[in-house]
Amino acid sequence: MEMELISRETIKPSSPTPSHLKIYKLSFLDHIIFRNYIPVLFFYPPNNAHQCDQTSLLKKSLSRVLSRYYPFAGTFRDQLSIDCNDQGVLLLVTRFPQNLSEILHNPNEASLNPLFPDELHWKAMDTTSTIVAIQINHFACGGMAIGVCMCHKVADAATLFNFVNDWATLNREEGTELPFPVLDAGDSLLPHGDLPIFPEVMFAKDDTVCKRFVFDASKVESLKATVSSRNVKNPTRVEVVTAFIYQRAVSALGLSRKSTSLRAAVNLRNRMVPPLPEKCVGNMVWAMFMEKGETELDELVRKMKERLREFCDTYGKKFGGKEKDLKFINECLKRVTTTTTTGESERESKNQSMVHYSSWCRFPMYEADFGWGKPTWVGTSGCPKKNTIVLMDTSDGVGIEAIVNMEKEDMAMFECDSQLLKYASLNPPVPHANSFP
Repeated sequence: MEMELISRETIKPSSPTPSHLKIYKLSFLDHIIFRNYIPVLFFYPPNNAHQCDQTSLLKKSLSRVLSRYYPFAGTFRDQLSIDCNDQGVLLLVTRFPQNLSEILHNPNEASLNPLFPDELHWKAMDTTSTIVAIQINHFACGGMAIGVCMCHKVADAATLFNFVNDWATLNREEGTELPFPVLDAGDSLLPHGDLPIFPEVMFAKDDTVCKRFVFDASKVESLKATVSSRNVKNPTRVEVVTAFIYQRAVSALGLSRKSTSLRAAVNLRNRMVPPLPEKCVGNMVWAMFMEKGETELDELVRKMKERLREFCDTYGKKFGGKEKDLKFINECLKRVTTTTTTGESERESKNQSMVHYSSWCRFPMYEADFGWGKPTWVGTSGCPKKNTIVLMDTSDGVGIEAIVNMEKEDMAMFECDSQLLKYASLNPPVPHANSFP
């Protein structure tokens, strides 16, 4: 798309970081995460506010929120810590001659990628880059899209959404004071301590294509009813959609169910013993692996529930609290960073496949009201790691959008799977897109 760059600047915190907070220590989970950027886009319909006034307010409130999330305005000292030197974050402001509806009618990579700053979505962080980079995009109709790229090494998706929501609150309610997020998780709750320094887990870069599949509320309920009828109690929408996509991928791609694993990123905040605060900053996630061999939907969901219970009983207790087990943590970190001679993780080889999924559902992504209403749509970009699925809420909070990344040949088979298309719509227009200019 044609784009006009209006401004490019660095936004610094509104108040300097106190000297005793200048060094921010990362957790043992953070230290192995690679420094790539997590990308998210927030779309807002036209309103009566002047675009220059909106931009000015956004800069001021961004400066204020950075004084609360002060590590985000710093630079990495090493693999274990950040120098909170108030360097600031990158902010671009752009203008597009298109109307917002042109994107929302067909939200694909070609139209979404220019809305992110410097094409940083999922890319590795340069040593001179800022930890957070933001692009404010104005459209001819008066609509807006805010693209946020946040370094994964200091934040997971939950942290990103909490940061944007706090920014929105400060922008919407000028003069309000927000409590500080829980920033000391790395140093006090999950300290690296005397653990060895393991290599960062490299982010795979495969030649992938990305497609968006939307499961509306009625289709999700239909999947849940199918599973419930076979004596699986209280299946969640994330469980049934995850199991269904895995099932269809194995079938459509001709994979062996005996050699295709399912890897899920699990949010540890409410699963630790004791639980961590929801606004705990950092990477509070760990990988849960599903055993291979099941392909029936009800059995997949049942196995997922069993594995999650086992996961919480083990990792929730041994990663923190009174039963914290440093030997166990050391072995977990060692195992996840161990690579074979081919550069693949020890759970992946030429004879094995893996489907990776991460659920962003129930995160407060649609609560980011900057003063001109909640976002009409929240999206992300394609991930360059094959067989990776990101699940996101639809705007009504009851459906699910699945962002599926596969190699081109595999996607050509997957997107034509007749069973998949009975429940999922391939890249439909965003709801209410017709109501925008």
